[in-house]
Amino acid sequence: MKFVDEAIIRVSAGKGGNGCLSFRREKYVAKGGPDGGDGGDGGSVYLRADPALNTMVDYRYQRAFRAANGEPGRGRNCTGAGGDDLVLPVPVGTTVMDADSDEVLGDLTTPGEELLVARGGFHGLGNTRFKSSVNRAPRQTTAGTEGEERQLRLELKVLADVGLLGLPNAGKSTFVRAVSAARPRVADYPFTTLVPSLGVVRVDPLRSFVVADIPGLIAGAAEGAGLGVRFLRHLTRTRILLHLVDAAPPDGSDPVEAVRTIAREIEAFSPALAARPRWLVLNKEDLLDEEAMDALAARLREELSWEGPLYRIAAASSAGTERLCQDLMTALEERRAAEAADPALAQAEAEAQARLQREARERIDALRARRRAAPEDDSDDDSDYDVEVEYAP
Repeated sequence: MKFVDEAIIRVSAGKGGNGCLSFRREKYVAKGGPDGGDGGDGGSVYLRADPALNTMVDYRYQRAFRAANGEPGRGRNCTGAGGDDLVLPVPVGTTVMDADSDEVLGDLTTPGEELLVARGGFHGLGNTRFKSSVNRAPRQTTAGTEGEERQLRLELKVLADVGLLGLPNAGKSTFVRAVSAARPRVADYPFTTLVPSLGVVRVDPLRSFVVADIPGLIAGAAEGAGLGVRFLRHLTRTRILLHLVDAAPPDGSDPVEAVRTIAREIEAFSPALAARPRWLVLNKEDLLDEEAMDALAARLREELSWEGPLYRIAAASSAGTERLCQDLMTALEERRAAEAADPALAQAEAEAQARLQREARERIDALRARRRAAPEDDSDDDSDYDVEVEYAP
């Protein structure tokens, strides 16, 4: 299935039905008076978070949606039927923006949550509404109003507690397979993940968290190189960044420089994202002896002045992953408990999330504008959506 994480659609609410101009006509009733009914309200357009969806491929080809109009009023004081509301399902984690003003209309982060994006037109009034003691045969009616029309930009940001960072082939997908039931593609030759994948990590039957694997970053990613920049927005909702480092890269590159490369790209993409808690994980420790691993860990701490958590694992054999996942679960629970007990801390987290998403949006919009302005680049923004890939739910 194609993984599409953004779409632009146009939604139009229904027009309100017109009011009716009518008078009673009955046998032996010479002047029965007005009996024109009101029209019906136009249907509104809602977006609903649907946990069964994990991509916006449904909006890749159909991009215009219209709710039903309200019916006009009728005689005998009959009110016209209201137009049915139109409810469009979107994946959980969708940010909805007005494409013309860039105003954020809302975030759909809870299954079943609904957001009104276009309100239906108001019904017109029939002539019965205008009768009075001095106007017994009114001929005034009003027309129904037009429904709202909007062009929306839908951006999917996967909901995960932990986000994986790293260069291509650092072992991120292997780690996800080792700690969860997700099955992103891995092989014994170098290649990079094409789409984000999610895995639910259960540390015991009642405690779990979600980990997200995004395509590997490369030098220059913040300026549009590679695939990673398109998917960095998916890390804006995470609470902890897990930075995987290949301890024994096959090309002989320096793991310390690999850490610096990712750190530079994250800082360039979003300073707020770079400020999130980040843990270093040395992967593939089974390829080095213990003395070499000790020396590499010491060099990382010394040359990077690293004071944060540092773990050593072998994702292919799951060695060290259980302790890492237990510590991640504990850290996440402690953060949630602290935010629940301190409203100021919860507010600070909400502001940080808003800043993260704003910076990510600004960076991606700037790269998109630069690409469109380049005369030699005649591809559109959706060209990479045509790659058929498999998405692990």
